Amino acid sequence: MLSSSDEIRAALHEHLAWWGLRQFTSDRDYFAWQQQQLSHEDLKQLTLLAERKRVGDRHDEMAFYDLAAHPKIFPALYSQRYEYYEAIAPWMAVHCDDATQILDFGCGPGILTSFYARLFPNKQFMGIDRSPVSLAVAREQADRLGLRNLHFDCVDGDVQLLSGCYDLVVATHALLQAEHDPGLPSRSWRTFERGNDSTLQALFEQRTGLGRRLDNLMEVLSPDGHMILVEKTRPLARRVSFQRALAARGLRLIELPTSIRYHSVEELVDDGPYYRLQRRGQEAVAWDESPEPDDGRPFSPEAIVTSTDPERPLYENHWPSAQAAWEQLGNRDVLVETTRREQDGRQVHVERGRVSGFHYLYCANTFDQRQLVIVEQARAAMLDVYYQEILQGFG
Repeated sequence: MLSSSDEIRAALHEHLAWWGLRQFTSDRDYFAWQQQQLSHEDLKQLTLLAERKRVGDRHDEMAFYDLAAHPKIFPALYSQRYEYYEAIAPWMAVHCDDATQILDFGCGPGILTSFYARLFPNKQFMGIDRSPVSLAVAREQADRLGLRNLHFDCVDGDVQLLSGCYDLVVATHALLQAEHDPGLPSRSWRTFERGNDSTLQALFEQRTGLGRRLDNLMEVLSPDGHMILVEKTRPLARRVSFQRALAARGLRLIELPTSIRYHSVEELVDDGPYYRLQRRGQEAVAWDESPEPDDGRPFSPEAIVTSTDPERPLYENHWPSAQAAWEQLGNRDVLVETTRREQDGRQVHVERGRVSGFHYLYCANTFDQRQLVIVEQARAAMLDVYYQEILQGFG
């Protein structure tokens, strides 16, 4: 077992290189390399299956990952996740040290599963995935590495029961793949609070498959077992839905969830949070259903001054904190406002008004999006145009 994070990171770099993955910081360099590795037909097929995966069912998802695991394709494709592996693997490795039987749910071709097995030769690892091609690659690579403590099983956690008993279950980007699903809406556009509608929660778990997968994992988690989970749940509506699903199954937080930030080549990705949970014991950390701190510009009515940049508003905030700024606009003179429900079910409110000689536009919806723009009188017409554009975008 390696003793320091630097040693773990160095071992990870060696491991990813063994898999044929490369780290890129330039889109130009990455796509030039990708085009050398993949044919036009490969890229066309990947794009087609990626779109089907995004909007389709579990069969479309399996088809994508089966293709992605092709020996010619996966180094070019998975190299985009290089910094993701850097962000996730050291945390996971630290907590593997406290377990003996470890399950990696949704392991794919086993890139990280085999890394953990190499770090901990005296522990037993099981990787589960529903892509048979991915698991064929995983088994072949584990044999090449001589890993006798690592096994794989092709199981579809949506329709098949899992077997075994594990004191640590790891799942990263495997429980809540439906990135297009917005989650649980707030009570109204005025608040970030969610009601306790069990029907809405159940529908979310059903349509995303989260409920089935979690129930399956709970069956194989030992009574004193732990889970480490990372999903794309940064948006509050998805985070609340995900956390309620965990809490309803008796899982408790061991520590505060941690957001994860890394690059996919040049693209900055805000991911997670990273959850560490236990099945038993007193709840050490309370579940948080409030928006996380954001990068919105601090606001006070006294701070609004004439802008020296004619292209910039006096104040602009596109983060959840825009609601607090809007609430500070005392004695608002609302000129026009509209509240509607869009086709996807979200309630949207748009408000155009005046305050203290300035003009503002405020927009809010029940999936936690907020926007406040304040300009001087001379530029009020731009807000009228923006207001109409938002109305026309209702669907």
